[in-house]
Amino acid sequence: MTSGNLSRVTILLAISLATWLSATARHVNAQEHRSADEARRVEALLADMTLEEKLGQLTQRTAGEHATFEPDDPESEHQDLPTLIRKAKVGSLLNAHGAEYTNRLQRIAMAESRLGIPLLLGNDVIHGYRTVFPIPLGGAATWDPELVEQAARVAAREAAAAGTHWTFAPMVDICRDARWGRIAEGAGEDTYLGSVMAAAQVRGFQGDDLAAPDTLLACAKHFVAYGAAEGGRDYNTVDISEQSLREVYLPPFKAAVDAGAGTLMSAFNEINGVPATANHLTLSRILRQEWGFGGFVVSDWTSVTEMVAHGFAADDADAAEKAILAGVDMDMSSFCYLDYLVDAVRQGRVPQARVDEAVRRVLAAKHRLGLFDRPYADPEHERAVILSPENRALARDVARHAIVLLKNEGNLLPISDKVASLAVIGPLADDRWAPLGTWSGVGRNEDVVTVLEGIKGRVSADTEVRYAKGCDVDGDATDGLAEAVQVAKQSELVVLVVGENADMSGEAHCRSSLDLPPVQQKLVQAVHATGVPLVVVLMHGRPMSIAWTAEHVPAILVTWHLGVECGRATADVLFGDFNPGGKLPATFPRTVGQVPIYYNHKNTGRPPGGDRYTSKYIDLPSTPLFPFGHGLSYTTFELSNLSIAPAKIGAGGRVEITVDVKNTGNREGDEVAQLYIRDLVGSMTRPVRQLKGFRRVTLRPGESRTLTFSLAGQDLGFYDRDMRYVVEPGVFKVWVGPDSTRGLEGRFEVQQN
Repeated sequence: MTSGNLSRVTILLAISLATWLSATARHVNAQEHRSADEARRVEALLADMTLEEKLGQLTQRTAGEHATFEPDDPESEHQDLPTLIRKAKVGSLLNAHGAEYTNRLQRIAMAESRLGIPLLLGNDVIHGYRTVFPIPLGGAATWDPELVEQAARVAAREAAAAGTHWTFAPMVDICRDARWGRIAEGAGEDTYLGSVMAAAQVRGFQGDDLAAPDTLLACAKHFVAYGAAEGGRDYNTVDISEQSLREVYLPPFKAAVDAGAGTLMSAFNEINGVPATANHLTLSRILRQEWGFGGFVVSDWTSVTEMVAHGFAADDADAAEKAILAGVDMDMSSFCYLDYLVDAVRQGRVPQARVDEAVRRVLAAKHRLGLFDRPYADPEHERAVILSPENRALARDVARHAIVLLKNEGNLLPISDKVASLAVIGPLADDRWAPLGTWSGVGRNEDVVTVLEGIKGRVSADTEVRYAKGCDVDGDATDGLAEAVQVAKQSELVVLVVGENADMSGEAHCRSSLDLPPVQQKLVQAVHATGVPLVVVLMHGRPMSIAWTAEHVPAILVTWHLGVECGRATADVLFGDFNPGGKLPATFPRTVGQVPIYYNHKNTGRPPGGDRYTSKYIDLPSTPLFPFGHGLSYTTFELSNLSIAPAKIGAGGRVEITVDVKNTGNREGDEVAQLYIRDLVGSMTRPVRQLKGFRRVTLRPGESRTLTFSLAGQDLGFYDRDMRYVVEPGVFKVWVGPDSTRGLEGRFEVQQN
């Protein structure tokens, strides 16, 4: 390059840098100006508010099916909804949907209340609004945080267009017990995967600027350790060490906070004897002091007054005082702050400053959302955005990425276009409700493409498709089995769709068995006995124990509850238009007796082995049916050339791990390279493996790519006996592989600084 060209390049680079710096400075200045304006407006409002109006801002009630525009009870102060809004006795509502309805409520707050403070309208936008995406457990099965972020972005656009400002998501509870129904709402059993997915969802919901009209305020829930409920029973006791709390259950919340989550929700459970809704350790010391969280905390539905049933509070008044003093800023649905904290403040049991602090946080959130300047939704924009073709296209893509190929003996899949006859059987094959899954927002069954419809829309014109329901999802009736067997015998191949209804997982839907319901198991066995080649499609919201099916059926797909594009996405994978690449975000047990089961357990002094006197069951193998991270493809991959450099680092150093991934098959496909480590010796015992990185890559046949993972010393630490986070010297083993049980192996050492 000539000196003249170099000069021109230098000038262009300088201009670009100056432009970027100027734009950045303007953005920073705008944010600073907005923050200063927000603070002034909040303080001005606080100075003008009565104590009752302040407590109204800390009160949330429903505006959904249980709301009324007439007096609920003539004897109650909690009168009809418009009166509550006019008197500023509520600052937030939930379950209000649609631009016209939310505008109606908002106009009362803005025009008819004394101070004209806008309402904060929240809803359970968990995995989509009207365009329903796969349940969060299915989203985690994509192992693709960018795709999960895009899904949350679409959910935010749709919900915001319909008048929602705040979503009670993401749920970031780690769950190692699949009996717990709410495992469907989270990212599964692993802390690292859960943390990555938590941050991705927060970014998707909140965008770059909460003041933008297409964002939602995120709420990481349930703080904390709700997924560790004893026996997998919802709302149950949690009794764990502080080390486990900090190393397993808190990190996804920290990731959400670091990603900018504006709110958190306290959990129903107790933690080591103290309800989460009045837990000073978690709500004050960790969240506020250690993490510096500046947003606000909302209780879960009546979790404040439920502390009376816990035996932790004498009555509702005592519960309200304990909750607000511990750090819960807003009460969801019980009215106990409004009913009891006026006296508590005036009698000195609750400082006025604590109430002001909570109100300040709530008002600040409303300002950041731009509600004081833009409180209303646009019905025309709502109609244009909801369930758009672009949104459905993304839902289909996320659903395809979420599907996990558990087994494919003899390469039965993908189905050939030359198949002459195909039987589609099962109680979920033509079901429109089940694919929506738990907490499906305002999703409608008429929006759903069923598996049967997806297959019929995809097969060749020469392929005959026969259908039989076979049985119900649950119950005792077996009169449909004969028809299913007959249809199977008339066909060249069977696709059998079984699993769980939408209401068999989710909140308050815990199960003592993880098996298929008995009538469905009979259907699987009857169809298998025909000898016709069989593909089982599992539609469900949790890991299931399918030992018989795994042993006898040659091909199994896990599709979770995939949302509105379930049928098309499933057909894409069945016929090979999309090569499955999803991986399990939670371990599949052989039987419920293995639960809790998870890959990153610790060894005992007698790890499972050939000797009887080791930690195991005597009546089944110690290994899971399918391990965490498992998932097959229609092509094959090879990992090679693992490199770890440097071999030794200090606690403040960094190690780079590289590996080559090659597609050795004849189809384009995705592989998820997973990085695991083990600290071999520590002052506290460490898990046998810990996920510390992953990368989903798409490779053409014969294509190879070098992947690089970087680990800092701080990524290798743990909490010692004194609850100090330490990085100790020692040897670390490394694996990079396709799941949590296999992979290339190496090691490096952390040296004393």
